[in-house]
Amino acid sequence: MQIPRKVEHQQTDRGTIPVYATGVVDQPWDSYSATDHQVWSQLFARQREVLPGRACQEFIDSQNALHMSADAIPKFAELNPILRQATGWELVGVEGLLPEYTFFEHLANRRFPVTWWIRSPDQIDYISEPDLFHDLFGHVPLLMNPIFADYMEAYGRGAMKAHGIGEQALLNLTRLYWYTVEFGLIRTDAGLRIYGSGIVSSKGESIYSLESDAPNRLGFDLERIMRTMYRIDTFQQSYFVIDSFEQLFDATRPDFAPIYQRLAELEDFPARAVRADDTVFHEGTREGFATDADA
Repeated sequence: MQIPRKVEHQQTDRGTIPVYATGVVDQPWDSYSATDHQVWSQLFARQREVLPGRACQEFIDSQNALHMSADAIPKFAELNPILRQATGWELVGVEGLLPEYTFFEHLANRRFPVTWWIRSPDQIDYISEPDLFHDLFGHVPLLMNPIFADYMEAYGRGAMKAHGIGEQALLNLTRLYWYTVEFGLIRTDAGLRIYGSGIVSSKGESIYSLESDAPNRLGFDLERIMRTMYRIDTFQQSYFVIDSFEQLFDATRPDFAPIYQRLAELEDFPARAVRADDTVFHEGTREGFATDADA
């Protein structure tokens, strides 16, 4: 293990660019300041107030099982035995954004990279890259769910293969991660609920994703997702709705190579586009309808 650094994006004459780091580091828990713990506490308490009735029950139950609280930043060393016993996953500390292949390799081996540092108080509402709160609060709980845990491993293995196929295949698979793991919605008996980490870790998007009339909420379609562009600088213009975590895992079973070949011949969809045969969902319902919109 190396001495941890805080690796963030950089401002250059070309604008904001990501900075990647590959090292695995020990979580320097004793070095967290009172301010760091206060930021965690504020974010944790705020999200736990927002998520009941919005996040799926699997997320809430899993987070409770990990004994996360607002008291202090959790210790990876205390979470790992619980995760290993539940699904065989473990957390590894990292300094910031990882190169794609390194990230995929961790997932394929049931290791989830968690950024060791947490945002500053002036970044409470927005930070441009993943920090400890996003990774730990948003991503880790569902790794306790056996089916979702299997999906994440399968995704990692598939992404390693896609990395060897080419840039377009990797882009297709990146979109799948974006619209499921990061910004996915799930249909339940109680209505639409959140499971994507990018939503559950954001107060604004937790409310917007379910209650605003602005975004599309579209039925899950693997190839449709892989052709749909996305935005990283604002709330999402479209969300995709799964029926169950089993549906996600089943979607990763086929060999994606023929899919990549087929999609290479087709045009991508803008983030806001809706097809005539899309199924559109409204918050609080389990019913969809075919839309004739062509925006």
